[in-house]
Amino acid sequence: MNYLDFYIDGEWVKPLGGESLEVIDPSTERAIGAITLGTRADLDRAVAAARHAFTSYAQWSREDRLELLAAIIEGYRQQSEALVERVHREMGAPLSLARSAHVPAGLGHLQRAFDVLRSYEFDRLHGTTLISREPIGVCGLITPWNWPLNQLTCKLAAALAAGCTMVLKPSEKAPLSAMLLADILHQAGVPKGVFNLVNGDGPTIGDGIARHPEIDMVSFTGSTAAGIAVAKSAADTVKRVSQELGGKSANLILADADIDAAVRHGVSSCFRNSGQSCNAPTRLLIPRAMQAQAIEIAQSVAGQICFDDSQPANAMGPLANAAQFERVQALIGEAIDQGARAVCGGVGRPDGVTQGYFVRPTVFADVHPDMPIAREEVFGPVLVIIPYDTEDQAVAIANDSPYGLSGYVTAGTLERARVVARRLRTGMVHLNGSKADNGAPFGGYKQSGNGREWGVYGLEDYLEVKSMFGYQPNV
Repeated sequence: MNYLDFYIDGEWVKPLGGESLEVIDPSTERAIGAITLGTRADLDRAVAAARHAFTSYAQWSREDRLELLAAIIEGYRQQSEALVERVHREMGAPLSLARSAHVPAGLGHLQRAFDVLRSYEFDRLHGTTLISREPIGVCGLITPWNWPLNQLTCKLAAALAAGCTMVLKPSEKAPLSAMLLADILHQAGVPKGVFNLVNGDGPTIGDGIARHPEIDMVSFTGSTAAGIAVAKSAADTVKRVSQELGGKSANLILADADIDAAVRHGVSSCFRNSGQSCNAPTRLLIPRAMQAQAIEIAQSVAGQICFDDSQPANAMGPLANAAQFERVQALIGEAIDQGARAVCGGVGRPDGVTQGYFVRPTVFADVHPDMPIAREEVFGPVLVIIPYDTEDQAVAIANDSPYGLSGYVTAGTLERARVVARRLRTGMVHLNGSKADNGAPFGGYKQSGNGREWGVYGLEDYLEVKSMFGYQPNV
């Protein structure tokens, strides 16, 4: 494997053209390799391979696809430490987080797809009609840099289980783990043309995938602005578009909750992965009388963070690239200028840090829900604390957002948390500190996207529904 090559039709091939782009280690700001930015001609070659392979792969039996997924899972396990190193270097996740979260998340999606495929009913009788679910066809997968393996595997595994073929464009800013995964797929025996990888930028390869008449579906994860562009480009070919976009998730802490535990968990969750998670609980809603206590706890959590792996539980890496670093710095500065009170953090690198795209973990308090810092997705370690007076007001603030990806509710009892959770206009809600479930659908309302990933719902995004009337004779 050469970083400059693409994986097309079962082999690493030289690009047909295109410039090279350095891949930067965000911890050191130094290049660790270079990739080629593909052209539309490269994309056409990959799509043609996927289209040719679809005819045969779509007819593979359940047992054959299970055997293939099992081989991929085994190969992924064997290469797990190498994947950890790739994620660490390409997007800056501390080794401890890459090892405990990034790489296991990918393995979890592969295993979940295997488990779903084992028992999924592709054919179901409805009276005399057979309702059959069939692979949708050639899929374009466009994945981001913040959780590179998690976002890739949840798409890849579902597409393979469904019987689809695919063309992947990983983020050009964090492509190295995807390229290693391509090698894992090759060694596992994925047939020629079933999986193809073309590196490139959004305006060329991303837009090309969305527009391509021979691609039947595009699955995109990224910003809402980019998602809108993908949907517009895909409209002329009336292909299916599944999107997981931005978020500004509210974390409602109710008055009867264990405030210390709830705030500590909320702040830590916001800062996880350096705040670069679409479902991060970035708006902490707290009863007004408890805001001072919440501020003190948040300051304590922020003060324990280290910027190396000496304390894995408190380790925070850099932001993944220079553009994101500059954007987050600008948003923090603008929030201060607009009157938000920074109770810790602020503009600049952490004390003692002289290189890398590291950001000071920042907490704003006394934030009004209308402030831009309370409405825009920052995608960095930035938390806003918003006080509320009544439960109804808290729910209204939580729902007053263009996004609706995730929500968080912590209450003194599970029953009370359930009641509030039902009032939130979000695709997911975490109750009393619960973790995500990769067998449940992942996705959001409003401008957080459409479609769902993970588990059965993720598989069904890659399936078309066919009705065969009169399949059974009338009795």
